[in-house]
Amino acid sequence: MRDQDQLAMTADEMNAYLDEIFPQVRGDFHVDRLAPGEITLRLKVAERHLRPGGTVSGPAMFGLADVTVYALVLGMIGRVPLAVTTNASLDFLRKPEAGRDLIAEGRLLKLGRQLAVGDVLLRSEGSDAVVARAAMTYAIPPGKSRPENGVS
Repeated sequence: MRDQDQLAMTADEMNAYLDEIFPQVRGDFHVDRLAPGEITLRLKVAERHLRPGGTVSGPAMFGLADVTVYALVLGMIGRVPLAVTTNASLDFLRKPEAGRDLIAEGRLLKLGRQLAVGDVLLRSEGSDAVVARAAMTYAIPPGKSRPENGVS
């Protein structure tokens, strides 16, 4: 294990890992940036992500928020496929802009032995307006976390 100021995986390694373990959504998500305790992840918005009226669907936005925290946790602790979501809250704030990817900026609030808690802001690419905000909690399988109690 690495200390909490270091990553266990790079952005390129994470992109390859996500494609490997989630072939059903291969190409939907891309890690643009991965740093200790922080991540920028993109949903490559396609027709299948839209609902009637042409806006990005709630399930697509939820998926982006969920994958964002999952990738951030694994970026810190390494390949732990049984890390799972245990709690999620998503606030939809405004309609995403049409024809643009969604960008998620995530940060870890806590990385403990058993739980990781993250915050995510979703924006349309090129816009400062937040379209959704999420709080996600992940359970980490025993023996897979780092000994520190938090992320600064």
